[in-house]
Amino acid sequence: MSSPPQEGIDSADLTAQAKIRNAAVVHFARDGFGRTNLRAVAATAGVSAALVIRHFGSKDQLRDVCDEHVLRLLVRRARDVADPAGMREVSREYLSDPEEYRRHVQYMVRAIEEDRPAAATFVDTLVGESERILRAGIEDGSIRPSSDVRALAVLNVLISLSTMTMAPPLTRALGFDGVGPGLLQRIGLPVLELFTHGMYADDTTLKAVQAAWDSRAEGDE
Repeated sequence: MSSPPQEGIDSADLTAQAKIRNAAVVHFARDGFGRTNLRAVAATAGVSAALVIRHFGSKDQLRDVCDEHVLRLLVRRARDVADPAGMREVSREYLSDPEEYRRHVQYMVRAIEEDRPAAATFVDTLVGESERILRAGIEDGSIRPSSDVRALAVLNVLISLSTMTMAPPLTRALGFDGVGPGLLQRIGLPVLELFTHGMYADDTTLKAVQAAWDSRAEGDE
């Protein structure tokens, strides 16, 4: 098996542990935990398989380190976007290396798909941060009140994850070969328009759906 390209590995001044960790993030995100082997990780990191074992002990322990690393980065970004200055910084960070940013999201999505123990931490943390931002916005008047803030937080995380990991047919439908700055700019503005202005001109649909749910609830009693 030929070694995969050296994607996701930073400059040569990284420590061996960081190189191995970054290589593992690439493989786990792209290939999944089960299909990733330590020899492939070692080849991508430019080290021996024995060195991987020496530093991390096992693939499970390496995955735990990767989980903690990616979670820390994503939580920091989630907290940074809570204010305009932080959002600008996160945007600059993304534009400087969009592939790395997307890879971290793919890693998290892969953890969720595989129902790894870390998935619950990933989801709970991001939803919790999103809910905190929403409640703060509702309190200061920058965000409209919601009938279910927790559900809105889950929806917010879901939209963010799905946008960053759009399937190729969907990216091609917008004229792009993959997820990148151009695609995110094109889809990001309509998303913000939807969040800012709403989509329906009135509450007819909302009232109809609410009435249907209320009627069903009464029938279940």
